[in-house]
Amino acid sequence: MDSLIIEGGTRLKGTIRINGSKNAALPIMAAALLADGPSVIHDVPDLSDITHQNGLLTELGARVQRQKDGGLRIEVVDESNSLARYDLVRKMRASICVLGPLLAKRRHARVSMPGGCAIGDRPVDIHLRGLKALGATVELDGGDIVIDAPRLRGAEIFLGGNFGSTVLGTDNVMCAAALAEGTTVIESAACEPEVVDLADYLNAMGAKITGQGTPRIVIEGVKELHGCAHRIIPDRIEAGTFMVAAAICSGEVTLENVRLDHLLAVTDKLRGIGVTVEKEGGGCTVAALGRLRATTITTQPHPGFPTDLQAQFMALLALADGNSIITEKIFPDRFLHVAELSRMGARVHREGATVIIEGEQRLIGAPVMASDLRASAALVLAGMAARGTTTVNRVYHIDRGYERIEERLNALGAKIRRVNQKDPDQ
Repeated sequence: MDSLIIEGGTRLKGTIRINGSKNAALPIMAAALLADGPSVIHDVPDLSDITHQNGLLTELGARVQRQKDGGLRIEVVDESNSLARYDLVRKMRASICVLGPLLAKRRHARVSMPGGCAIGDRPVDIHLRGLKALGATVELDGGDIVIDAPRLRGAEIFLGGNFGSTVLGTDNVMCAAALAEGTTVIESAACEPEVVDLADYLNAMGAKITGQGTPRIVIEGVKELHGCAHRIIPDRIEAGTFMVAAAICSGEVTLENVRLDHLLAVTDKLRGIGVTVEKEGGGCTVAALGRLRATTITTQPHPGFPTDLQAQFMALLALADGNSIITEKIFPDRFLHVAELSRMGARVHREGATVIIEGEQRLIGAPVMASDLRASAALVLAGMAARGTTTVNRVYHIDRGYERIEERLNALGAKIRRVNQKDPDQ
């Protein structure tokens, strides 16, 4: 099992290109099941989650080919199988995105309840409620969601939940409604840029969707969708992670291929604590040359502060002057990284869904355990800023969302090497 060994104390400087968004690519790949004919999806990152999705789509009758330019060509060649097996789906949460496309195109689906990171409860009941409103029948059988709909009809659907809108639920309902009869209105739809990207892809396929990016999406059903070419939006979470990397290492890094309009809450917090973020062409330059100030962060659905950057900012604020407060409103149990940061000398104290961070002058290298994708990134960032050596174990988590992260950070001046060693729990 791979680990990352990090020698801390280096300053980052240079230029890095941000990859296409994993969280946009996975639902768009699933939506390719709706098309008659091939789709070519550009700027799809080379990640383990993408590999898992490729395997799932292949089993569902698609031919998936990575092209020389890095894009994916996806074409359905066999529609006889509508079973998404547990062995494939358990590996990542986004596998649930095949549910809506399978229902719309094949009128039947059997999808195992999905797996993913250990960041708290993420039920799919809102997905199923939305698909039922379109006319589907749903039952659970042996851990599988079994769903049928000989006919889908447009409906008015409310997708709000206890912790806000559901991104993947919006994706599933939008895909199903694209081939339903009549008009569907989704109220309390997710507004994330990744939802907008999926809607734009569906429209390029021949769908009629308006309102994406707002809480009210309207879908006029069409009879068929065709393949098309589409370029994935830049990964805002990867961009935010590298912004924090520059800040935590007192560096100056230029990020290419960045949509700052997708990161307004993030750049606002960075500037508020003393980090410079300057827009440059299709990217930005991030610099932190002085002491950082404490702040208060509450994670919220977009356009609020993203939960996927909570852990990274916690590592950063552990080095700021004063006391910071982070409240997690999306996944209140997403704090497994608190104990690991404490091992490195961070003064972090959890009270329910809130963590208080007492700013410290330094972090100290230590062996730590990655618990999920974004926590892994936070521990790598902390290790780069720490005095001494940090070993981050179980980095298969980080490979789900960051392509060759050690190579890209090393190109900026970090000192990270990947080793294969025995799992500490074995």
